[in-house]
Amino acid sequence: MKFLKKLFKWTAYLIGSIIILLYIFDYDYILRGVKVVYFTGHNTAFIDDHPYFENDIIEKGNTPSPWPIHEDYNAINETKKLTSVNKDWGTIAYVIIKNDSIWFEKYYDGFNENSKTNSFSMAKSITTSLLGKAIMDGYIEDLNQPVSDFYPEYDYAKTTVGDLASMASGLDWIELYTNPFCITARANYDNDLAETILNQKVVKTPGVEFEYLSGSTALLGMVIQKATDKPLAKYLSESFWKPLGTTNDALWQLDDKEHRLAKAFTSISSNAKDFARFGKLYKDHGKWGGKQLLDSAFVTKSITPRFAESPEYGYGWWLKDIGNKHFFMMRGHLGQYVFVEPNDNIIIVRLGHSKSPDEAVGAFTNDITVYIEEAYKMLGYDL
Repeated sequence: MKFLKKLFKWTAYLIGSIIILLYIFDYDYILRGVKVVYFTGHNTAFIDDHPYFENDIIEKGNTPSPWPIHEDYNAINETKKLTSVNKDWGTIAYVIIKNDSIWFEKYYDGFNENSKTNSFSMAKSITTSLLGKAIMDGYIEDLNQPVSDFYPEYDYAKTTVGDLASMASGLDWIELYTNPFCITARANYDNDLAETILNQKVVKTPGVEFEYLSGSTALLGMVIQKATDKPLAKYLSESFWKPLGTTNDALWQLDDKEHRLAKAFTSISSNAKDFARFGKLYKDHGKWGGKQLLDSAFVTKSITPRFAESPEYGYGWWLKDIGNKHFFMMRGHLGQYVFVEPNDNIIIVRLGHSKSPDEAVGAFTNDITVYIEEAYKMLGYDL
């Protein structure tokens, strides 16, 4: 009994000392991460985590416009392979939109068409859309406007807003999702995101090469918010969420109640069919319902590689050829996807708990090809 008491005493002392040290050395955000992730039975960020964070509401309009239903709606079953991988990789939504109509949709694991789940890095495409809108609205001059015009802390650098959008910022940032001491974890769980981002220096020549860094989009979001003098959720609602006819309000995670800065690089909670609207907007060159919501030249630039050495990325959008098809896509952690093949007029959305085991930061994982190939088999199209 004495041994157990002594063990308990020293264990409590050790835990208390660790907590004190985390606060002393400004790593207390790790405690928040542990509470949100491990205390809820997970080992990484998860798709329905929005109740554990402060959120801004992205309001839908008064006249929602549901997607039309295709005449062949759900007439074709999933392929055997798709059924298998959807189970193995924890798919919660799989939707195929053909000629701007819902051709197939299925939901899993207790989720439904209105369930809100985390976009993760698909938010980067949406934030970049806000950049295009801010340029169109005259809040930002163009893609070449220096970041230092908004944040003089970067006077020493030549980084432009276009560099942030195309992942060519030169920021001192390490993109790791498993190390709790990494800047990416701090950005997701710290209570002052702006301070975290502005502490990151430009250490490489900006505008010369692609390097996928969440900090680039985080800083871009700060620039947009400062330029427009509007919270990102409000500007997103006015610019796209309402005009696109979304059927549900969405949420954008904030750093905390006091600072209320949206995580521009992640964490918009919405549903598959509302996320898909951004695929259609870009497929249709920025036009929706007869209105030009985004400049067509900006859209074209966004889905065209900026650097010949990095054909996989444009401005906020990923690019991939499969067979003789050319897809542009929104991508997020754990396999959140919106795939678009404009020539075939096809949009495919997959949301879920995980992706294929070959997961790697910035690399195209095998599940991407599988979700597209199986959709094309169901459609009877060649790849």
